Amino acid sequence: MTSPSDAGLNRERWDALSDEYQSRHREMLGRPEPRWGMWQIPESELLILGDVSGLDVLEYGCGAAQWSILLALQGARPVGMDNSARQLEHASRLLEEAGVDFPLVHASAGEAPFADASFDLVFCDHGAMTFQDPGITVAEVARLLRPGGLLAFSHTTPLSQLCWRPGPGDVIDPELHRPYFGLGRIEWEDEPDEPVAFTRTQGGWFSLFRANGLTVERLHEVQPPAGAVSTYRDEAETRWAQQWPMEQIWAVRKWS
Repeated sequence: MTSPSDAGLNRERWDALSDEYQSRHREMLGRPEPRWGMWQIPESELLILGDVSGLDVLEYGCGAAQWSILLALQGARPVGMDNSARQLEHASRLLEEAGVDFPLVHASAGEAPFADASFDLVFCDHGAMTFQDPGITVAEVARLLRPGGLLAFSHTTPLSQLCWRPGPGDVIDPELHRPYFGLGRIEWEDEPDEPVAFTRTQGGWFSLFRANGLTVERLHEVQPPAGAVSTYRDEAETRWAQQWPMEQIWAVRKWS
């Protein structure tokens, strides 16, 4: 489970990383339509969220809120929430540039300051569902969703976590380097400034959703198209992801 020290640690690390992160990924994240993940696959192709017009939407770990800005332009009523004050400063600037206005909330994902059943849709693209323990976040999202509401999020696959080679170099192999069972908290020894991340086994995700009154509608395993480029992954990593899933997107619904 995420400890208060992990939440505080990730807040410090994201505050420190935010400027460089937004600079590096500005063009990729600043495209004029919603896109998912490390290779920015268009939502118009994946159809994960559907029509968001008129929906109350929480971007759960919004970063600079690029996604929420685009959903606001599609008629949604978004709220952006993030654990990093510096990320929200970037978000505030982008809202002003886009000519849109919606709340930006500084809070840890495990302590979302909203009433029960406040949202029709909670989503994130490698956001809070990665950087706090799912044992906390799934329960919190279930509290925040209205009956029939949707949780949608992307994150790296358990398989990819098993294939990263330990030690310097940050290389992903076709071989397994760590046990599958026991996947959970991830902190890279050779990257001490990176935020702590969290994952589950696939069966663990299904069990966690069911325990919190959520049912899986879709699990999309991302395969980057030919010629795909990314500011998040190099060419070798992209070739790996074209053979085995490195990234996946869940869509789960709260039972009525």
